[in-house]
Amino acid sequence: MNLESIPRQELADIVRRMPKAELHIHIEGSLEPELIFAMARKNGIELAYPSIEALRAAYAFTDLQSFLDIYYAGAGVLQTEEDFFDMAWSYLNRAKADNVIHSEIFFDPQTHTARGVPFATVINGLDRAVQRGREELGVSASLILCFLRHLSEADAFATLEQALPFRDKFIGVGLDSGERGNPPEKFAAVFARCRELGLRRVAHAGEEGPASYISDALDLLQAERIDHGVRCLEDPQLVCRLAAERIALTVCPLSNVKLAVFPELGRHNLARLLAAGIVATINSDDPAYFGGYLNDNFTATFEALPELGAREAYQLARNSFEASFVPDQIRQGWIAGLDAFFAGCCGGR
Repeated sequence: MNLESIPRQELADIVRRMPKAELHIHIEGSLEPELIFAMARKNGIELAYPSIEALRAAYAFTDLQSFLDIYYAGAGVLQTEEDFFDMAWSYLNRAKADNVIHSEIFFDPQTHTARGVPFATVINGLDRAVQRGREELGVSASLILCFLRHLSEADAFATLEQALPFRDKFIGVGLDSGERGNPPEKFAAVFARCRELGLRRVAHAGEEGPASYISDALDLLQAERIDHGVRCLEDPQLVCRLAAERIALTVCPLSNVKLAVFPELGRHNLARLLAAGIVATINSDDPAYFGGYLNDNFTATFEALPELGAREAYQLARNSFEASFVPDQIRQGWIAGLDAFFAGCCGGR
């Protein structure tokens, strides 16, 4: 394929239409204000904001913690299995519209069990949406249970025990919430237990936390993918390791700007990550809060970074498939479909 022959003016359309996977999406972060208000009315919950517009106006975050405060408050409207189904089903329809053919979806059970919502209510609602999405939308999806790092490791162990009767409904574990003051080592024992259980492992690191948190997530948690990871460039040796070991980063450009990791999208380091040979991917993180779903992230990033062209678009999509936790035969089928798409874009050029 002669990817350099594709004119830049066609890029926006290409990144929207190309098949892709999303590997960093917090399902609670896809809860749009309209759905929050609808669920609040249904469940008899009084919100702190008088209107949808007032809630959306509150999405002016200064850092990760200021976002998390509103994020956890919004999740409080989720009460029933149907609520969790509706939230996930809404996201999967958005994913389908963005030509996402596979998604690995994070969920935070502790956010809900702490409010008295049973673990079964959470995962059964999400799983039902995943199954329906596969059957009706043709979107493949898997669930990844995330531990909240601002809570204790004992709480994470308790959550893992609650989850084990539903082992067939999730493929792995992750680590999210506030990085500051919550290093990976805090969860080394529970991640070791997850390895024994055969669960896939990912961890947020190197977003607000230092590059050393990325190394620790790899060494102490045996993480197979790093969520965010953009601060890896502070450590050249780590960059070489990530590239050599093909450890994927699930980068979230609009989120990084919204949470002040970068002052503006034009100063994002995604192009530098790709140039360093790192398996970087683009993802939406918490799209209802950060200004866009997956295609919004792609189009905004390619517009802001002129060094990204058709070759990088192809590489980002291919990386998303290569980093997916799926059997190799399925992965290769997706990559073949991606190759066919770009061959069609090149035409006779």
